[in-house]
Amino acid sequence: MNNAILAGILWHLVGAASAACFYAPFKKVRHWSWETMWSVGGFMSWLILPAVVSVILLPDFWAYYRSFTLSQLMPVFLFGAMWGVGNVNYGLTMRYLGMSMGIGIAIGITLVVGTLMTPLLQGRFVELFSSTGGRLTLLGVLVALVGVAIVSRAGLMKERVLGINAQEFSLKKGLVLAVLCGIFSAGMSFAMDAAKPMHDAAAALGINPLYTALPSYVVIMGGGALVNLAYCFIRLALKPELSLKADLSVAKPLLISNLLFALLGGTMWYLQFFFYAWGHARIPAQYDFVSWMLHMSLYVLCGGIVGLLLKEWKAVGRRPIGVLSLGCVVIIIAANIVGLGMAS
Repeated sequence: MNNAILAGILWHLVGAASAACFYAPFKKVRHWSWETMWSVGGFMSWLILPAVVSVILLPDFWAYYRSFTLSQLMPVFLFGAMWGVGNVNYGLTMRYLGMSMGIGIAIGITLVVGTLMTPLLQGRFVELFSSTGGRLTLLGVLVALVGVAIVSRAGLMKERVLGINAQEFSLKKGLVLAVLCGIFSAGMSFAMDAAKPMHDAAAALGINPLYTALPSYVVIMGGGALVNLAYCFIRLALKPELSLKADLSVAKPLLISNLLFALLGGTMWYLQFFFYAWGHARIPAQYDFVSWMLHMSLYVLCGGIVGLLLKEWKAVGRRPIGVLSLGCVVIIIAANIVGLGMAS
């Protein structure tokens, strides 16, 4: 495995770690509705940071985006909106299935769809079977899926020991939402593929290869912001028990604290894709579709490790922790198999 590929996997790991930790600041927000908290964090992650980073990187911010036709930008935006729908369904999946089952099904589906659909649509899928590297890469994707399933099983065992149940458990609703979440969340992978002309244009301006994907986030995350913010504001407007005015009328010290924690959570959410772009830039072009598999599987890995560090597994006994550890090892093996495949 050469140094560039190893660096790509490590940067994907950094992005996944940020994704696994991003909700910690949100847990510090008090006396706000989820909709208000998510909107404040979302403004930071989907609108403010992508724009600020692009202003810093691009010699002429507006000229760059005007250089593309509507037919070039629209697929990128719509795939971003597709990813945004997945975000909304993600929360609802947890509501009806619980964290472990919901994460296992949703991430398992989005890992497979987001990873394999791109080469399938490009007509490159069959080619992967004709080379040793391609076959190893596909094997790595399969092993990663097994690892995600094992970690999810460990989480389910933990929830049973601790007596944690879904808010409104409904297998039928939960499975439908998990499938929708898995499919729609893969929109980020599709958006990155559709945004390749934007990446090439950024490279032509002399931008460092690590950063060429970042200007496209203005369009991708703009699509995601449209869906997420619309969902939150509609709920705030229509639900009597929710009130943006009441949320913003809390005592000034609490208001400042809530704003800072929500903005920090939004920043960490953005950083996962900042480092995703760094990792993506190091992956060989013929295997760029595995970026999504690396991100999602390493996200599950980091989520398990963070849970252990925060002592969330302290009272569950040795067996669930053993299953969790096995799942984490399998995901690490999967990343190495994919790395070897790309290096072949």
